[in-house]
Amino acid sequence: MSQQARQAVLGVAVIGTGRMGADHVRRINDVISGARVAAVVDIDADRAKGVAAGIEGCVPCTDPAAAMARPDVDAVLIATPGPAHEAALLTAFGHGLPVLCEKPLTPDPAAALRVLAAEQRLGRRLVQVGFMRRYDADYLRLKSLLAQGAYGRTLMLRHKHRNAATPPGFTDAMTVHDSLVHEIDVTRWLLEEEITAVRVLRPVATGRAPEGLSDPQLVLFETAAGQLADTELFLNCGFGYQVGCEAVCEDGTARIGDDHGVFVNAAGRWGGEITPGFVERFEDAYDRQVQRWVDAARRGEVRGPGVWDGYAAAAVCEAGVRAQATGERVAVELIERPALYR
Repeated sequence: MSQQARQAVLGVAVIGTGRMGADHVRRINDVISGARVAAVVDIDADRAKGVAAGIEGCVPCTDPAAAMARPDVDAVLIATPGPAHEAALLTAFGHGLPVLCEKPLTPDPAAALRVLAAEQRLGRRLVQVGFMRRYDADYLRLKSLLAQGAYGRTLMLRHKHRNAATPPGFTDAMTVHDSLVHEIDVTRWLLEEEITAVRVLRPVATGRAPEGLSDPQLVLFETAAGQLADTELFLNCGFGYQVGCEAVCEDGTARIGDDHGVFVNAAGRWGGEITPGFVERFEDAYDRQVQRWVDAARRGEVRGPGVWDGYAAAAVCEAGVRAQATGERVAVELIERPALYR
């Protein structure tokens, strides 16, 4: 990217205009600064046209390659389903375009390794993966406390991940790939260690769980440094969306996720509100994530979680699905970390 282009408004092609893609289009157009939506892509031409309508200079497309070849496109935001990510990423590499790719990087570690190898051949990082919790104010504060050693060494993490209900067709494997993947990344980020093994326990299922879905589940991670992290996954709790984390350290504990917004005393009752979903809970984190990606791209840089983090998460997910199926402790298999990602 030329020096002139780095200083100009970043033209972004948004690939995929479903729930997340359309929300990112709104975010770039209405919330953040330094970028504009130059193109939107969806296999549904009418959907693409509808999302592009009213955005000055935004071109609707059905082909990601055609959008990325446009001269006014400086960067790419990928918000398609996971199986389409690899092809879009490799196309972006061919144009030398920086990418913000929604999680997962790819659905499996084999595909992630192909992306990793392609980025290494370029000799520079182009991809930021959309693990938005790294941009949440509470998680950032917790990360800072742990990095400073405020309470001594971190020994354990205790995660909770609750959702009101799962959509139709949700499977056990999806609880890992679509939900637990966030705790996987947060654990690696907070502890600065790789996850080396996974075990999944299944308590008695809630009556709200669809037939064939184990819910809740308790997942245990081991790290290379011997720390443990457990996650309560309860995806049909019925009462709302709750995410939290407690770090258990040598000299104290630190917990996030207890904020219920405005606390009310009225009509003989007291209490607050529970966030209905992840978009509302992490709206500020999404805004901060995209703004920082845009700022870095305009400087010709890539920051934040990258291809290695996407690959490592995919490898842990693969082990997690095997642990679900077998009930056994399953080791995570990772290649040696390449120099580009150290």
